[in-house]
Amino acid sequence: MTMNDLERDVCSRIAAWRQRMVDELTAWVAIPTGRGHASGLHGQRAALAHRLRQLGAVTRDITCERRPDWIDPPWESTHAADGVDILAAEHAGAGPRLLLSGHFDTVHDPHGSFRELRSIGGGRATGPGAADMKGGLVIALAALEAIRDAGHPLAWTFVLVPDEETGSYGSAAALRSLAPGHAAGFVFEPAGEGDSLIVERMGAAQFRIDAFGRAVHVGRDYAKGCSAVRALCESVGRAEALADPAAGRIVNIGPLQGGAVTNIVPDHASAWGNMRFASGAEEAHIASGLDALACGADGEVPRVRVRQIAGRPAKPLTPEVERLAQLVRGASEDLGRPLPFGRTGGVCDGNNLQAAGLPTLDTLGVRGGNLHREDEWVDLDGMVDRAQLVALSLLRTAASVASTMRA
Repeated sequence: MTMNDLERDVCSRIAAWRQRMVDELTAWVAIPTGRGHASGLHGQRAALAHRLRQLGAVTRDITCERRPDWIDPPWESTHAADGVDILAAEHAGAGPRLLLSGHFDTVHDPHGSFRELRSIGGGRATGPGAADMKGGLVIALAALEAIRDAGHPLAWTFVLVPDEETGSYGSAAALRSLAPGHAAGFVFEPAGEGDSLIVERMGAAQFRIDAFGRAVHVGRDYAKGCSAVRALCESVGRAEALADPAAGRIVNIGPLQGGAVTNIVPDHASAWGNMRFASGAEEAHIASGLDALACGADGEVPRVRVRQIAGRPAKPLTPEVERLAQLVRGASEDLGRPLPFGRTGGVCDGNNLQAAGLPTLDTLGVRGGNLHREDEWVDLDGMVDRAQLVALSLLRTAASVASTMRA
């Protein structure tokens, strides 16, 4: 397929915006939005809302639910974005409505030294969240602007969440509620390894194991005690035995906490864990195995309690997703770049959208690497063609869905 007049017009507009996109990314990377930093999250959200309204969208706030407090170890400061709303923007247009999604939080220390976009040569730069995913948001908005300026009335919704990096536990319900009524979903996580388009992801969930025992002085009454640490270790071993990567099951445990001093038998110990699964059946297998660790009634020792919380369901490669991916691959090839498909054990909000019934692609952001590290980098020279890819993908998806509806 070759580009039509509208697509050539849109791509030409984007080609002239490289420096403008870099300038916008520079400004946004300088806003600290990691680790629940409220003032930075509010500031970034306001900048995004302003940009979306400039595009002609109507914005609204959606309350972000509270993250369960047991998920995080007590010595960690909260990473939750409490008090920061989800941002949803709706743009009127013709034809099928598309759902765009992204997050404006990062994992980086808002008070650390990694605070700005810095060129490292070769058309690349480092910066907190430059690739994951402030760069993705910049190119998505550029694509929408070029489509608007070319006079095409594309109908879209853009939802932006403040808690993706901590599991989207506060925003998952909003994502699920927004999915119906849209023809396809696009999430702007950075491109996969080798510039691949990720078409299949594992799912993820969190759990916590608490063991309770009886505290006594080690020297005086050891035989009367009951070690919570021992009970926890036995449970941890059984939990990790549930893992079978070849079958699509991963169970990881850490951190751990138990006991305060060495001369007291510990009466409480805890372990925090994460599980990954390739399907709902594998998720259920792990979940039932974890539930089976629980033992003992209140007041009995040893006692083991298990808490689990669903995270993101597995995201399989469905026929609908494959058709969508082939459209995007064709657009990439028309721009002169191959687009391999990939799979990953990582998760993102694309998992949530697809679980709600919306065919979704979720690596349409910038090229970059070293995510979540203090040398996270972004390909500045590639922002133009990645924004062009987003624009063509949106236009062709809308046209394809409209054609199917007419047939």
